[in-house]
Amino acid sequence: MDELASLVRARREELGLSYVSLTTASVDSETGARLSHGWIHRLESGKPVNAPRLPQLRALAAGLRLPLTRLQEVAAAEFFGMPVGSAAEAEAASIAERVLTLTPEQRTALLTLLDAFGPGGSS
Repeated sequence: MDELASLVRARREELGLSYVSLTTASVDSETGARLSHGWIHRLESGKPVNAPRLPQLRALAAGLRLPLTRLQEVAAAEFFGMPVGSAAEAEAASIAERVLTLTPEQRTALLTLLDAFGPGGSS
């Protein structure tokens, strides 16, 4: 299984980050823990890596601008064989976490957009 590697690679490429720039951005705001360039490279290359601990996952979440829970779920499944909810559940949780970071005005604008595309809205 290489779900974490796939997620990290896809998101890093989506953000246009090099290994070095991702490493620079991957800092846990609580402990100051950083990810090493080598760990990220080994992970993406499919080479053996140690399971990331919580500070490393928080650092990776910061660098990839992803919700921590998304990375925790994928890492738990990959390194500890824990089941992950459906892809739709994970995506919904990720969206919900991102919505919580929006200002009230941004949330209102988002709801207006969703109403235009969602059930009951005009298509």
